[in-house]
Amino acid sequence: MFGTILLIALGVLLVTMLGLWVFGERGRLLRPSTWKALRTIGLHNLLNLNALHMYVYGRWTNQYLNVYIHRIVPRLDERGKKWWRDRYHGKVLTQEQAEAIIMLDHDIARRDLEQIIPYPMARDLILKGPPDVAAYECGCRHTRANPCKPTQVCMVIGQPFVDLMLEHNPQSSRRLTQAEALELLRAEHERGHLHSALFKDAMLDRFYAICNCCKCCCTGIETMVKYGSPVLASSGYVSQVDAENCTNCGVCVETCPFGALSMMDQAAVVNWEKCMGCGACTSQCPTECLTLVRDERKGIPMDVRLLI
Repeated sequence: MFGTILLIALGVLLVTMLGLWVFGERGRLLRPSTWKALRTIGLHNLLNLNALHMYVYGRWTNQYLNVYIHRIVPRLDERGKKWWRDRYHGKVLTQEQAEAIIMLDHDIARRDLEQIIPYPMARDLILKGPPDVAAYECGCRHTRANPCKPTQVCMVIGQPFVDLMLEHNPQSSRRLTQAEALELLRAEHERGHLHSALFKDAMLDRFYAICNCCKCCCTGIETMVKYGSPVLASSGYVSQVDAENCTNCGVCVETCPFGALSMMDQAAVVNWEKCMGCGACTSQCPTECLTLVRDERKGIPMDVRLLI
């Protein structure tokens, strides 16, 4: 009797798991992009469940981020914050650095970027130039009641991530030409949004996306500013004010995602500690009195033109 019940329970479990898998694969047992990703991941990541983590994150990004920012981050202590940011973080990019990734004309296979990506893991850069690029719906903006528009502004970069996103989310993603990708980056820059290169342990411990972040929706910015966890590394630059031409309008103060600008006397002042060198303020200043300058104390820039 017990053996029969056990067999029935196992059968129900297997059927349920198979049903969930077919649901995830949108009615098929195994889609080509999933097979490609599994082959890239390797046996080690299959055994430690990183493959499942990658699949869930890539397949249901919006739901994943909704749970992350609303359920997980607010409950983390300092140890928990460190655990997450070691595995899931970003590198702020200037406009020029972001465009250089899209226009990459050589292959990169670097697993020694600890000087550029100052985290103990998830810091590899594996790209074929020019890289495949897909735009998809921003998971951060979809967690908000009144998100910034447009919402299809995040960019998946390289394989196997692009094919996985396109095949599993055909209604919310699209392949971009190089010209379209550059146009998207420039449009977001003109809106006063910042670019960041995302790295995650479940995404093969490497760079996989460019996020075009607004300060009111971005999960990374909220995690830093509201919860005090430095999940974004500086671009290696800092904003500089031309005090003589500053009109004290305050636009830069409203624009800065990190609260690094304030009005003092007759000109804006930069808080060096808070400035991440994103350049959002430079795109919005009506008198063009803000520029980005290289600052070695802010770390090494992620400039793919210098990496081989």
